[in-house]
Amino acid sequence: MPQSESADYIIIGAGSAGCVLANRLSASPDNTVMVVEAGGRDNHPLMKMPFAFMKLQFNPSLNWNYWSEPEAGLDGRRLWLPRGKCLGGTSSINGMVYSRGHPGDYDEWAALGATGWSWDEVLPYFKRSERSWRGASDHHGGDGPLAVTPVDTSGPLHEAVMATARNLGHKVSDDQHGPDIGEGFAPPEVTVDRGRRASTATQFLHPVAKRPNLSIRTGCLVTRIVVEGGRAIGVEVTKGGRTTIIRANREVILCAGTYNSPKLLMLSGIGPADHLRTLGIDVVVDLPGVGRNLQEHPLTGIGYELTQPIGFEANLRLDRLLWNVGRFFLGSGDRATQLPVTSFAFMRTREGLARPDIKANIYPTRLDARVWFPGIRKGAGHAMSAFAVLLRPESRGSVRLRSRDPAAPPEIRINMYEDERDLVSMRDAVRMMRDFFGAAPLRDLRGKEIMPGEAVQSDAEIDAFNRASSVLAHHASSTCTMGIDHMAVVDPALRVRGVEGLRVADAAVMPRVVGGNTNAPVIMIAEKAADLILDCAVE
Repeated sequence: MPQSESADYIIIGAGSAGCVLANRLSASPDNTVMVVEAGGRDNHPLMKMPFAFMKLQFNPSLNWNYWSEPEAGLDGRRLWLPRGKCLGGTSSINGMVYSRGHPGDYDEWAALGATGWSWDEVLPYFKRSERSWRGASDHHGGDGPLAVTPVDTSGPLHEAVMATARNLGHKVSDDQHGPDIGEGFAPPEVTVDRGRRASTATQFLHPVAKRPNLSIRTGCLVTRIVVEGGRAIGVEVTKGGRTTIIRANREVILCAGTYNSPKLLMLSGIGPADHLRTLGIDVVVDLPGVGRNLQEHPLTGIGYELTQPIGFEANLRLDRLLWNVGRFFLGSGDRATQLPVTSFAFMRTREGLARPDIKANIYPTRLDARVWFPGIRKGAGHAMSAFAVLLRPESRGSVRLRSRDPAAPPEIRINMYEDERDLVSMRDAVRMMRDFFGAAPLRDLRGKEIMPGEAVQSDAEIDAFNRASSVLAHHASSTCTMGIDHMAVVDPALRVRGVEGLRVADAAVMPRVVGGNTNAPVIMIAEKAADLILDCAVE
């Protein structure tokens, strides 16, 4: 098989982690770096427009478009698993939410054996990547590549939500990443730069793409990591029907994500030996933890009609929507840069919990809102709703190979609600959010309950609703867990056990999924990985 090229560092995947590593590792002209991405460029016109992110997720050319196996806990439903397939990865098609999780999440990582990953030790890496609209402070970075800006939540509904939170004794803040990070109610922050999506491709990769020591390869499917004598010496790549090997002079860094990183390890003979042998794959290293411990955030919806026309409905009228989109592409639109969200809330469903177990995303719209126009299509109506996200699920899923074919999607089992405790927590979340929407002054704006519906009251009825309707927050993690026990795939320096010159740096290494969105933590992981690789420390 021909060897086409070589680089000191080969990064597999140009997603949220891969773009950061490409930037940091190529900063020294002494290093040659190559990024190998299966997808294409990030040049779809809607990528720039924050409001259009749902359209992007349904584009098959930008998405791996995976599906779970039928879920027993969801009455046999299969779950849609979108993951970005282009430069920037999922950061090029996601909802752009910037959320770090709770400090206790990272202290838990350290307690589980991930030495060096406690909150105090990872905070400098969050700050290093961030260019906050607030400027530099003890909690924020002011000059990093990643723009972080507020969502404009102003309006009577936002004021009613915050007043209700105060009346119920919740913490209320104007900074969700201030001293009370991961606690209470605050306006959302997003990765948007001057009204445009700020993906890791736009913020980290493109500004340094012309460095002579950095190569970017798109449309290249890595089919296996080549291991010789216990060391990763390169990657096998297929493009246009031609297969070549690219040699890594120093390290191969796997940044393919929670589903594809374990898939590629197993295709390379690194994983559970029994599973690999059943597929006829030669076992390089028996690592039983590869593809195990999959964690995801379930979510359920609660919604009410509004008694006053103060929701997002007016912005979905077709002529106004087209007007705002046109103004956006002419450089003067702002509605297309705003996400329809009122507040994020981190809440506890019961007393005695050390950290909030539910995140409520509160919206000034229905979850099934649609574009409308008088006389042609009726609108869904003015409404307010919430997605209640279970932050620390007990259920565990898995990623396995279907076959030896590198192009075949992996077999993914989320196993939502496999652990009964998760179903109980989501039942409590529905009741808690009903109580919240029923408290003053928000209750004065509340009309008919849209979902689950007032007929859904008993434990069994709420459980049936959640089984029938719950979906995912798309925060998959932990399939190549970092730690020190026999199920750990990587050590605290992100080195794959049993193979020299190979690391994993993406959401797959999280010992536990964080209590929040995962894009910012993945960027942090990549920032710290760069220092681990270069053997230096944050100044």
